[in-house]
Amino acid sequence: MEKGKSAANEITSSLKDLHLKPRPKSTPVVSLFDSFAFPLKKTKPPTLVNLCLGILGRYLEDIIADISEIAAGFPSDIKLVLVAIARRRQLLNDDVLISLAEVSWKILDLSGSDVTDFGLKQVAEICIDLRAIDISNCGKITVAGVSELIHHCHSLETLRCGGCPRSEITACQCVSILKPKLNHVEEDSWEELENVDIGSGSQSLCWLVWPKIDDDSKESLAVECPRIVVNPQPLPLGFRGLQVPKEALANKAMDHFIIDGIDPKTWDVSGATRRPPASAPTACDDTPELSMAERFKLAFLERDARLAPKRAKNARQHRRREEREYLMNSSSAKSVILASQASKFLHNKS
Repeated sequence: MEKGKSAANEITSSLKDLHLKPRPKSTPVVSLFDSFAFPLKKTKPPTLVNLCLGILGRYLEDIIADISEIAAGFPSDIKLVLVAIARRRQLLNDDVLISLAEVSWKILDLSGSDVTDFGLKQVAEICIDLRAIDISNCGKITVAGVSELIHHCHSLETLRCGGCPRSEITACQCVSILKPKLNHVEEDSWEELENVDIGSGSQSLCWLVWPKIDDDSKESLAVECPRIVVNPQPLPLGFRGLQVPKEALANKAMDHFIIDGIDPKTWDVSGATRRPPASAPTACDDTPELSMAERFKLAFLERDARLAPKRAKNARQHRRREEREYLMNSSSAKSVILASQASKFLHNKS
């Protein structure tokens, strides 16, 4: 009995002197089975349409002159993709935009392009249901073009402007036409006002993206037209009860979702496949480069040699035409011809 108590006391004292340390946390080891059980998320392969658009985009510079004929039968969404690619390739101008414009377009991104007031007016007359447009960094668009846009597109809700110095000046000048106002009309009855435009300015604009807006313009819009929200920020619950559309967020291009799924190399100018010009010297060519004057001289001589047969043919035709007119109008020539014919007749008769 005493031996058992002494053993229990020894065990108790030894447990008191025992210091237990917590086991350090080790990084979880992922087994080979777990790695195969949860594979990485695979990206979807591009569709056939996106592959075709990628090929068109890479060679867009070669077919841009005939884009109106090539894209005549394309759907409206495909034409909008071509506009987005042309803008990224710095090829978007009035001719390209007008030739591709479709009445069903709702969104249009022209930022950084060479579109002018004329092109913007023509597109506004075609795409009357536009809801969002980006004209930032468009130095060739003035207040006249924006006025035509506001006049034709009554459903316009989102406008992006500003950027380069000329665009900033245009945006400052457009503040007055963006604010809706009533026109002063004088009619005898309300029935006569049915065919009269009693309002002007933007009637539906809600979102204005202008990063460098000045304080005076911002205050003027806030006081006279609080409906227009300047530079909206993405909020989880919206702004004033309204959900900010993705077209009004300045952190992404307005047409970024249009080109979703297309290889970015399509609009990478440096990575695009280019055909070298015929006169470009190769790396292994040791001949010295010709001067500009010699190039013009060689080009002129080549053109002259190419057109020489045509000039000779035109000269022969002109000479024959002059001879025919001379024979038809000159009495002496007619008498000579009749005399020669009479002499031949008498000679043959004899």
